Amino acid sequence: MAINKLHDEFHTLEMQQGWQLPEGYDPASGAQELILSGSLDTDNRKGSRTRLLRLPAGLFTKKAFVHDYWEEVFLVEGDLTVGNDEVGQGGTPFKGYTYAVRPPGAYHGPFKSEKGCVLLEIHYFDPA
Repeated sequence: MAINKLHDEFHTLEMQQGWQLPEGYDPASGAQELILSGSLDTDNRKGSRTRLLRLPAGLFTKKAFVHDYWEEVFLVEGDLTVGNDEVGQGGTPFKGYTYAVRPPGAYHGPFKSEKGCVLLEIHYFDPA
């Protein structure tokens, strides 16, 4: 299976432009993603993408997430709480330099961030 990413040497990222609403997030949430490399075709279950996910201070999600691709997540900066309830209470708090890897079908979240955070995420499907 071919990986859909191009050779791309070190370069400075434009951190002020190119951010968009990630799939599955309410437009009013303030969550933003910046695709760094590749793309993910969830309909045909193929592809690989690397993105930054930025969650603003005070954001919390209300339901767990589940998807049919692998996900690797590295908390680059800020704070992230995993497992809060529907009103944003409870859960386990984490600070920068925290990592998770989840296989397809793994329920995870909900999430919240008190002061905001940036996550580096890699998503991919198993080779056919």
